[in-house]
Amino acid sequence: MFVTHLECASCGLHHDSSRLQNLCKKCQKPLFAIANLAAAGRALTRDALCTREKSLWRYREVLPLPADAEPVSLGEGGTPLLRAKKFADDVDLWIKDESQNPTQSFKARGMSVAVLMAKHLGATKVAAATAGNAGGALAAYAGCAGLEAHIFMPRDTLRANITECRELGARITLIDGLITDCGAEIARRKDKEGWFDTFKQPYRD
Repeated sequence: MFVTHLECASCGLHHDSSRLQNLCKKCQKPLFAIANLAAAGRALTRDALCTREKSLWRYREVLPLPADAEPVSLGEGGTPLLRAKKFADDVDLWIKDESQNPTQSFKARGMSVAVLMAKHLGATKVAAATAGNAGGALAAYAGCAGLEAHIFMPRDTLRANITECRELGARITLIDGLITDCGAEIARRKDKEGWFDTFKQPYRD
């Protein structure tokens, strides 16, 4: 909502935040979404937060999806912060229980924003290389957003993760190799197939 531009984490080059893109066009390094935090702070008040549903989208002002675009949410975020009373007497330790997210991991947060921004900026097909929870999150949010999901996984990925992605409607390709090999296969085919790589993009983290 208050995002002004994308900025390369390495060389600092600015990019247009209204374009669907992955990495810096100059040095191929990650891009960060830069928001006008002063303006966001004036709009996002403590009183306003208290009246909102406890989810990721209660912080809408500092998320990149424009105000006129409706988020597709499964209730991600708003997970409890639990005090670990038995960990140690002299350590005040709190643990964020991200297993209560819709796809049972913190990956639901980033993938929710990544998928919605990809759709908003024109993507119809998304892809990812994964061997675990990110695949389930992508499959879930792509399905809700009406996007076609292509997930590449090492052949020795846990059967539960493969089944989760498949049952959520994603198209699964098993690769004899590592996640890096899966990523290489996406890179080789994405332009021809019309896929947007949801890992190498600025809105997931």
